[in-house]
Amino acid sequence: MPERVQKLLAASGVGSRRQVEQWISEGRVLINGSPAVPGQKITGREVVVVDGQRVSLAAAQSRPVACIIYHKPVGEVCTRSDPEGRPTIFERLPEPPAGRWVSVGRLDVMTSGLLLLTADGELANRLMHPSGGFVREYAVRVDGQPDEATLGHLRSGIDLDDGPGRFDTIGPARGEGRNTWFNVTVREGRNRLVRRLWEAAGFPVSRLVRVRFGGLRLPPDLRPGQSVELTGQPLRQLYRSAGLGEPGELRRRPVPRMPGNRR
Repeated sequence: MPERVQKLLAASGVGSRRQVEQWISEGRVLINGSPAVPGQKITGREVVVVDGQRVSLAAAQSRPVACIIYHKPVGEVCTRSDPEGRPTIFERLPEPPAGRWVSVGRLDVMTSGLLLLTADGELANRLMHPSGGFVREYAVRVDGQPDEATLGHLRSGIDLDDGPGRFDTIGPARGEGRNTWFNVTVREGRNRLVRRLWEAAGFPVSRLVRVRFGGLRLPPDLRPGQSVELTGQPLRQLYRSAGLGEPGELRRRPVPRMPGNRR
């Protein structure tokens, strides 16, 4: 049965649906030698090329079920290559079982913590879609000591350049002299949202760590630069939370081990 090209490419592990849609608009996707158009349906028997490389759509018939949690260090970027020559997260990751790793959102270069990656582009799309409302929790250190009025303002909403934003919850953690730690949660993946909210309130962020995405927490013994494969009940729960059923119904291929990643 014909499917939209972005859905088949996502299922093949090339990227998320939103990424593929962007590539189509930029003319980077060809189908049988012609530029793809948004919403175009294909059977999977066509010759599909992305950035000059032919893509096998066979994986779309049996999506690779592979997910890892990566503890991103400060200083790494989430792109595959960086014009400034900075290290990227993909330099430390194990090889995926098929396709390539798709990061579920990004963390900016100065933010560390939990980064979820999957070889299943459809799963990535579900997890990143705004309708999912997955909670992102951060430990954040700000310069100064915000009063209750400021915290209430951050909960109710602050106008930013791209629209209003707010924290769903704010809880105090600890203080270090002029620095104060908080745990905050948001349900949006907007670029640098946590930093921009605090800065708009007059409190620059000096450290930011993502500690949770949905039901997944950053393992306390996972060091920066290390990754761990998601298996068993946590993997099943992740698929269920994304509305994709049991991952056992798909063909799961293990992630190969390499220095720096754990089982």
